[in-house]
This record gives sequence, structure tokens and C-alpha cells, in this order.
Amino acid sequence: MNNMSQIMKQAKVMQEKMAEMQKKIEQTEVEGASGGGAVKVLINGKHEVKKINIDKSLIDPNECEVLEDLIIAALNDANKKIAENTNNQLGSISGGMGLPPGMKLPF
Repeated sequence: MNNMSQIMKQAKVMQEKMAEMQKKIEQTEVEGASGGGAVKVLINGKHEVKKINIDKSLIDPNECEVLEDLIIAALNDANKKIAENTNNQLGSISGGMGLPPGMKLPF
């Protein structure tokens, strides 16, 4: 039974670390870019867009579709970076648990 008690304590510590890490992830801000940096977006770990910066040279009424595509690409770039950051942060916690290969947290 002592072993079970130890596992429960370890699980509680893990849960506390996960909550702390989640808060840190949500506060993280990353910038995504496209068009060689002509379009930039800033998002946080909650995937909320905080800022969009568009190079003035791109603002042409005849090129609206290109601008829309660049904004989408910049948002996707920023979201990819948030996902990578989240995986890295959570991986640092789960690394000490000895999880089987391919098993990730949260389950």
C-alpha cells in the first residue's frame, strides 16, 4: 500500500506542475510571419490574436486576396509555434514519469 501512496503523491505533484505549466503556456506570446515578414501576427498561448502588423506596401485594393492568404499563413505559423511550445513544455514534465513511447500528456 505504501507504493500506492507514493504514486498518489507523485500524481498530485504532477498535477500541480501541469497547472503551473498551463498557466505559463497561456501567458506565452509568439509571433507568426509570412511574406518574408510583411505580415506578422502576435498570439498568446490561448490562441487569441493580440496584434496584426501589415507592411503598408501590401495594401492594394487589387491584391486583397493575396493579403488575406498572407494573414492566414501568418496565423497558421503562430499557431504552429504555440503547439510546439506547448509540446515542449509538457514534455519536460512528463519526461520524468517514464511513460511508454508515444504516450503523451494529457491523456
